[in-house]
Amino acid sequence: MDLMKIVEDSFKNEKVASYPKFKAGDTIVVTYKIKEGDKFRLQNFRGVVIQISGSKPSTKTFTIRKVSGGVGVERIFPFNSPFIDSITVAKYGKVRRARIFYLRDISGKKARIKEKKMVTLLNEEGANVAAPAAETK
Repeated sequence: MDLMKIVEDSFKNEKVASYPKFKAGDTIVVTYKIKEGDKFRLQNFRGVVIQISGSKPSTKTFTIRKVSGGVGVERIFPFNSPFIDSITVAKYGKVRRARIFYLRDISGKKARIKEKKMVTLLNEEGANVAAPAAETK
């Protein structure tokens, strides 16, 4: 057995499997823990996913961008971070690229991302699952 494989398997996080599927262009809300002194508090970071990078589960990260007070703020989150409490998808965006760095240079109406219409379905366990809506012509 490969030693690197054993180490990677030990760092696998079951919580990562419970995150919803998202990709570049989606608007998500990441609730993460902030340590202040000896206390922890939860804070939300809502923004657009501009990239997902990394091939292995231990090195996979995603970058979120939001505009706060007229200033663009980007934050990189590792998928395996113990400080991430939850991730929820607010909107599914319709983009044609995997890395949408062009959002850094544009503002206003040009920076809007079209929303992909999704339908909520129930799977066999009874949980809600988002699926793309069937297009009608």
